[in-house]
Amino acid sequence: MSKYINNPVIGIDVAAEFSIVAILAPNGEIYRKSFRINHTLEGFRYLALEIEKVEKKFSMKAGTFMESTGVYHLSLFHFLCNKMFDVFTINPLITNSNKNSDIRKVKNDKKDALSIAKICKYQDIKFSSKFDTTLYTLKSLCREYYKLTDTKSIYKKKLSNDLRLIFPGYTDIFSDITSKTSIQILKTYPMPKDILFADKDDLINILLTKSRKGIIYAEDKYSKLISTSESAKIIGIPSPSLFVKLISDINIIENFETQIKLILLEIQNLLSSSQIPQSIVDNIDLLKSIPGIGELTAITIISEIGDIKNFTKSKHLVAFFGIDPSVNESGKFKGNNNHISKRGTRIGRRALYAVALASIRCKRNGDPTNSVLLDYYKNNMSGKSKKVGLVAIMHKLMKYIFSVLRSQNPYELRMPLEHCKAYIENVNLKVA
Repeated sequence: MSKYINNPVIGIDVAAEFSIVAILAPNGEIYRKSFRINHTLEGFRYLALEIEKVEKKFSMKAGTFMESTGVYHLSLFHFLCNKMFDVFTINPLITNSNKNSDIRKVKNDKKDALSIAKICKYQDIKFSSKFDTTLYTLKSLCREYYKLTDTKSIYKKKLSNDLRLIFPGYTDIFSDITSKTSIQILKTYPMPKDILFADKDDLINILLTKSRKGIIYAEDKYSKLISTSESAKIIGIPSPSLFVKLISDINIIENFETQIKLILLEIQNLLSSSQIPQSIVDNIDLLKSIPGIGELTAITIISEIGDIKNFTKSKHLVAFFGIDPSVNESGKFKGNNNHISKRGTRIGRRALYAVALASIRCKRNGDPTNSVLLDYYKNNMSGKSKKVGLVAIMHKLMKYIFSVLRSQNPYELRMPLEHCKAYIENVNLKVA
């Protein structure tokens, strides 16, 4: 049962430029017709006055609820929080499953606002009342980093496709065509004939200064460039427009690299400033104690989780990351080909997937990154697809992350037998 069942409840359907507000009296009747407020200072102040009127009339606090709709609700939510109202956000999935409960198919903003108010008044649902500006800023910066790297990858693929047309064989010379060495050569000598007519010392100098791998490496790459350019001059498409497009793609990629560096620098500046709570910095260090989790991944996961106290069990954290199994059952039928729900944080799940991949790999010296997870993957996931095995590893990692953050102790690498022995000894010690 909702804690606001005997209180006035306000439901807000948030849009980009305005919101629709519905108010229910303590007895559940409509207090007044739904009304619209613009997302301006005057609109926010008008809503605050209406909430104050309701609380004064009924002599009790009102619960104000709105959906967590991207960024549209944040300014209104932040304003009402500063006014010390009881304001909460709810998951849109909850309201979407209840909005069309009537026989008539009617959907509009007024009905949605009233539906939100009724759901939050009568149903025992989960909601959030916290908004940490600095944590939200950190999360936004991390998400912007991944967005920029994804867009950069698109242009990198476009560059690779153009090179296959105008410079066939070039992609086989450099493992990364966007490396400093490759980019400098393409900018200086964009066409195969430019490389053929280039001075050898100038080319060697670029290969030496940009790669820093020695004269043997430079000589090898030079010979491959000359050989490839000779064949590309014949089989490549000599279109001047394509070469212009190639230079354009290179400039865009370089611009994205600059923006990515600025985002990473701002993340570091934010973490080193006094704005971020020390508990967040400590939690990032705790996650870095888990093998396979680097600094940026730890920052991303912590920014997505927020306050670990919001999760009472590890399976709640698993569901928040969307790696809990979906269920498909009806009568005697039980689906056995179910996928993970993917209803949680997409960026957090992406970071966790990268950690899972790193956890089952070995380092350059042959030592496993995480011997426990690698042993589990080899012995328990044999005969299953790689994705199924990686999801199982992600489940394990979520339990590690939950345990580390709740106990506030660094991760300890223990084999299962060692862990069972330590658990039994701890139980016996408590009994004694």
